[in-house]
Amino acid sequence: MKTVRATLLASGKEPSVTRLCDWFDLPRSTAYYEPKDPKPPAVDEPLASRIKALHEAEPFLGVRGTWSRLRFVEGIPVNRKKVHRIMKLKGWTLPKRRTGSRPRVQTNISVTEAPNQRWATDLGNIFCGEDGWCVFAPVIDCCTREVLGHALELTGKAKTAERALEEALLNRFGTLHSAPRGMLLRHDNGLVFGSRSFRAVVRDYGLTQEYITPYTPKQNGLCERFIKTFKEEFSWCNRFNSIAEARVALDAFIHHYNHNRPHQALNYKTPNQRNQDLCKSAA
Repeated sequence: MKTVRATLLASGKEPSVTRLCDWFDLPRSTAYYEPKDPKPPAVDEPLASRIKALHEAEPFLGVRGTWSRLRFVEGIPVNRKKVHRIMKLKGWTLPKRRTGSRPRVQTNISVTEAPNQRWATDLGNIFCGEDGWCVFAPVIDCCTREVLGHALELTGKAKTAERALEEALLNRFGTLHSAPRGMLLRHDNGLVFGSRSFRAVVRDYGLTQEYITPYTPKQNGLCERFIKTFKEEFSWCNRFNSIAEARVALDAFIHHYNHNRPHQALNYKTPNQRNQDLCKSAA
């Protein structure tokens, strides 16, 4: 309506507001309406204080991580949207990452329906002070997301991956040669996993290696996602003076991840709870 009035004024005519409202079938109150500055929404300060305490203890938490800690760990019946609103008003959220439409090949996901059908492994790096960059090798169950075994060594040789696999077998089965027939071990096409010594160890323990398609890390998505969690929640949040110090803290982090950290893909249960539920249903 203002645009029409400006056009008429430019032509030398000045119609009244009443006539313009009649033309456009609008109430005059609409023409005179001036929007007011909205009041800032109220913030639940006690809940905001609790969220801030969580962030001080775990500075890597996002909206879902914060909500899951409040809802499933501390038992506070809070809505996730409320947590998001408080964090946004307080400036505690991170900028959203851009999402593109890059083409992806059709991949086979690594998720399984039961434990001990497929395990996954990969390698990550962590700085350990005087010992420099060290190599971290985890082994996870693709059903329960449990970290069954891990190794932190000075070099990323085949022995590092072998130690992680052996620890996983001992923790899950009690011996090195009790894996069920046909169990798979998924990993990428790195030199470590394709080495002669590692292939011999995997074959000796009764597992079958499963290489992903080159340049498709999504096929090993579960282990890749855990490596990201390892970096965000452990590696980037700590400074270690030596590999010995890092190993002690890593053991505590793995125990926390398996027994205390809610997992969104597991309906906000911990990996250990998921494994116990599956064992009960199978029995």
